Amino acid sequence: QVQLVESGGGLVQPGGSLRLSCAASGFTVSSYIMSWVRQAPGKEFEWVSDIMRGGGSTYYADSVKGRFTTSRDNAKNALYLQMNSLKPEDTAVYYCAKVPIGSTHWGSRHPTEYDAWGQGTQVTVSS
Repeated sequence: QVQLVESGGGLVQPGGSLRLSCAASGFTVSSYIMSWVRQAPGKEFEWVSDIMRGGGSTYYADSVKGRFTTSRDNAKNALYLQMNSLKPEDTAVYYCAKVPIGSTHWGSRHPTEYDAWGQGTQVTVSS
């Protein structure tokens, strides 16, 4: 059974940092493109980052490039999102999501293009 469980969210001041984790089970994260996506209140889902299967190349939305870093621990079958220099506009529920095996591109996808999601973790950036 495929399962994704996010953790690490919380309340942080502007300029602060958080590290989100995504524990996977039922499949091997290194064999799939894995995404971080977020949804702010009243807004649509926003793609944040992809980490590609195999070699693990990473790609980021312009809004987070240079501040966020996605990584993967194959031994732990887990995904991470290190978020630095956080801004109030980063406030959202953050999800890790699994891309089906046939996809090869990175970047924004419609939510229905993912075949597994975690429950999400709330990140609030506020003073």
